[in-house]
Amino acid sequence: MRFVCLVVLFLVALAPALSAGPDRISVHLGSVHVNAQEDFEEFNPGLFLSWDRQLSYTFGAFRNSYGDLSVAATAAVPILHRPTYRMQVFGGLAYYPENGRNFRVNFGDVVPVAGLRLFYRNAFVQFLPGDGNQADAVFSFGFSFPTRMP
Repeated sequence: MRFVCLVVLFLVALAPALSAGPDRISVHLGSVHVNAQEDFEEFNPGLFLSWDRQLSYTFGAFRNSYGDLSVAATAAVPILHRPTYRMQVFGGLAYYPENGRNFRVNFGDVVPVAGLRLFYRNAFVQFLPGDGNQADAVFSFGFSFPTRMP
């Protein structure tokens, strides 16, 4: 519940910047857990909306690797931007109901997330370093589409 309140407060604070509607819709497909200590679900469908400003703000929901519905909010800094590819460093929070406490760093069921996001045309891959408890790293992937033509 605290996470939902934080997300709502975050959205209200960003409302003026986000009022134009999302710049991008991303479809999350799956993940790969490197050196996982347990069997995780690797098919993780989800939908994310992004607003690309000086920072890129992304909000969405996905089926997490425990098989439950999660929501996440991130902000990303672009570090490379070319016509066919780009790279971002991102950080944010994700809600893992009843499983957030499995992570080494957690605020109950809310966990910090951070990593590197790479786009090539409409495909994306994210790299998240592991916490050392569950996996050494996580790669997630999917497709991202602009909502309007340039």
